Amino acid sequence: MTVKLQIVIGIAILFVFGILVNMIRKRGLELKYALSWMLVLCALLIFDCAPRLLIVVSDFLGIYAPVNMIFFLGFCFSLLIIFSLTVALSRMSNSVRTLDQMVALNEKRLQELEQELELKKETKKGNK
Repeated sequence: MTVKLQIVIGIAILFVFGILVNMIRKRGLELKYALSWMLVLCALLIFDCAPRLLIVVSDFLGIYAPVNMIFFLGFCFSLLIIFSLTVALSRMSNSVRTLDQMVALNEKRLQELEQELELKKETKKGNK
């Protein structure tokens, strides 16, 4: 990899990191979801600044080519993101179900109170 390409990739990584931080600051993205992206960007920046490290790590893991290691890490990261989103979706689904049940109970209670109020009004009219 040429130095010029390393610089371009490094600038792109820092640009994406800036966008990520800005989204967190504007509350467009929650910090708990952004942490994994930040970790990946840091790892990419480290591998961009020290490409020899990528070769050393891939040799240590027994991966034939460093490019294959990048694809493998991307696959693992994708699985991690999918798992964390599945967990978040499950929690949200449970929250929505609980809120739906609470709203239904409150509506039923409101109808009962309205019926009691109507009965009281009718009994007052009947007593006069």
